[in-house]
Parts: sequence; C-alpha cells; structure tokens
Amino acid sequence: MWRIPIQAAARSNAMFLLDASLAQSIVDRAMQILHTNVNVMDERGLIIASGERARIGTRHDGALLVLAQQRAVEIDEAMASRLHDARPGINLPLRAEGRVVGVVGLSGAPEGIRQHAELVRMAAETMLEQARLMQVLARDERLREELVLQLIGVAAGTPAADEWAAEWARRLQVDLAVPRVALLIDIDAPALAADAVLAEQQRVQRRLSALEPGALSAPVSLRELAVLLPLAPGEGESSRLRARVERVQARLADEGVRARFALGGAFAGVEGLLRSWQSAHATLRVGRRRQPGAAVHCYADLTLAVLLAGLAEGWRADELQRPLQRLAAHDRDGQLRRTLAAWFAHDMKTAPSAAALHVHRNTLDYRLRRIAELTGLDLARLDDCLLLFIGLVLVEDAEL
Repeated sequence: MWRIPIQAAARSNAMFLLDASLAQSIVDRAMQILHTNVNVMDERGLIIASGERARIGTRHDGALLVLAQQRAVEIDEAMASRLHDARPGINLPLRAEGRVVGVVGLSGAPEGIRQHAELVRMAAETMLEQARLMQVLARDERLREELVLQLIGVAAGTPAADEWAAEWARRLQVDLAVPRVALLIDIDAPALAADAVLAEQQRVQRRLSALEPGALSAPVSLRELAVLLPLAPGEGESSRLRARVERVQARLADEGVRARFALGGAFAGVEGLLRSWQSAHATLRVGRRRQPGAAVHCYADLTLAVLLAGLAEGWRADELQRPLQRLAAHDRDGQLRRTLAAWFAHDMKTAPSAAALHVHRNTLDYRLRRIAELTGLDLARLDDCLLLFIGLVLVEDAEL
C-alpha cells in the first residue's frame, strides 16, 4: 500500500493543497514500478516533484494545458516541438475535494504509457485522499485541544470565548452537557531533552486516548497534560474516580511512563471545568509535598490543604504563620515541625503518628508538649490545632 509522508498531513488549511513532500512521494512510488520519468505539477503548472530534480521549479506547458482544459492531455513528438521545453508524454489532472489540485505527468510515447498513466493517476489520487483525511483528523485533533484549553480557562469567561467553545464543541461532536472532571498529568522526565519530553508527552496522550476513549486532552506545557474525563452517572464519588485514575496510572506505569496524576474536584456545569482544572493544579502542588511517595493525588483527599494553600500572602497569612515561626526559632533541625506534620497527617492520632515517625508513643507525647510550650498553643483545643495546621500548610506552600 502506498503511504503518505507525515509532513503532508500536518497542515490545517481549510482547502486541501498539494505540497512538494506529498508530490515527491507520488513520484518516488511511481518510478519504483515504471521505467520512465514522472513529474507532479501544482495548480500553477510548476513542477514541484520530479524524477529529474533539475526540472523542479520550472514551468510545465503540458500541465498548463491540463489545468486550462480540466482533462488529460497527450503530447506527441510534433506537439512537443511547438511547446517550450516539452517532451512527449501524458499529463493527467489530479483531483481532490471535487477540484483539480495538480497534474501528474509521465514521459514517453503516449501509446506506450497510456495504460500506466491512468493507474498512476488513480494511485496518486488515492494518496491525495489519504492525505486529505489525515489533514482533517489532525485539524480536528488540534481543535479539540484548543477546546480543552478554552474550557479550562486559557480564554474562558468572555462571551466571545464561550460562544467559540460552544460552536466548536458542536462541530467536533463534543457534548458539553456530559459532566467532566479535570485531571492533570505531570510527566517526570528531568533527564530528557526537550524533544524527548515532547515525544513522551505525545505517547502518553495517544495511550490515554486508547485507555479513556471519551477523554479530551491537551498539552498545557512541555511536561503537563490537561485531561477532561467524562463522568458516568454516579461517578462523582471520589473513591470511584480515584480507582479509575489509579488504573490508568498503573497501565501507563507498566509501559514505562513516569508521571504524577492530580485529580481535581467535580463541579457542575461547563463553567465548573475551570474550577476543576484550578483545583487539579493546586492538588498537584500540595500532593507533591504531603504525599511524596504517591503517584495519584486527589483533591477530595487534600481539600482543606489545597484551599488553604492559596492564602500565603497578606497580614492574615503573617499572623497564621507566627506560631510556626516561634517554633522554628527553637527547632533548628526541624524535628518538631516534622513531628507536627506527621501528627496532622495521621488525624492527630498517637499510634499511627508514632509509627510513621519511628518513635515511641512517649517520645511523641514529649515532642507535642514541647510544641505546645514553644508556640504558646494548647493542642487539646480545636482552634489552636487549626491555627497550627493552617500555619503549617502556608509555611510549606511558601517553601515550594
């Protein structure tokens, strides 16, 4: 089967155009079979591909006749002598989308190549149709990516942007009434060059399309991929969503993909996608710090920490962090702060906190009493515990 070069499918013009790369592919394929020169001319009658490279860029009078008459033109010796730099042969129109987009010509006596010429034309038009379809698919894929970026807030919130998104969603057969949740995939490839990271991102995007056929995705940076996962009825429950994302992460990990997944909150309506994306992005930042060994972070598991992470500026933030600053003045090695973080991470329960810190319960109790003494707060009071927790979240967020 004749295949087309990828460059020929990488354009997004509304009208299909025959380019030099595709034209040369037609020439090369034909000349592997035929022992005669083949030329391909564009809509202007210029040779854009040929077995005789010196002729590329020159005008082809036979092609001009084909374009003018919209039909095949045979040139014999007598006719060739009357045309500029012409040779005997057959020139046939190449059609795509119902119009002539170029001309293919075979050199030689017309009676000896007539049958071959028609076969070359048919094969060339098949390649043109493949290229056109690939162009449409590539264009639609880029438009889907643009739609995703629009929905997660690149230009959301303006009437023009909302109208654009709704119109293109209809054209791309994307049902915006289907509830979706944002997922951020952060690819871990620090040792790779930019081209290699981009290739890995594209591989992840392709595999994700196979694992989650209904998902919409778009690159938002060299490492980050935004995904809008469609939700089945009743799937807004966090445990079901988490299990679904964990399955995708496990499949990709088995294929050598190293990445963190941050699942945002599920919010109602198309306008909720922006908030879902924002929560996914914040969840990744907080998850890296609070769950360093995890590959999947969920907003539902980190809601309070995520919501507090954005309060790191202003006089209120200064006051919230003051107890931690008093603690830091007497905690040079950070042992007490790590103890406090572990205690909060385990819901202020002694046994699991001590186990996580690899210390005895009595040691944990001593450290907590020391924290209370240095901060001036009572760890038996909810308000004081909240003050310490919020301050800890803000301090850790400021250090990122």
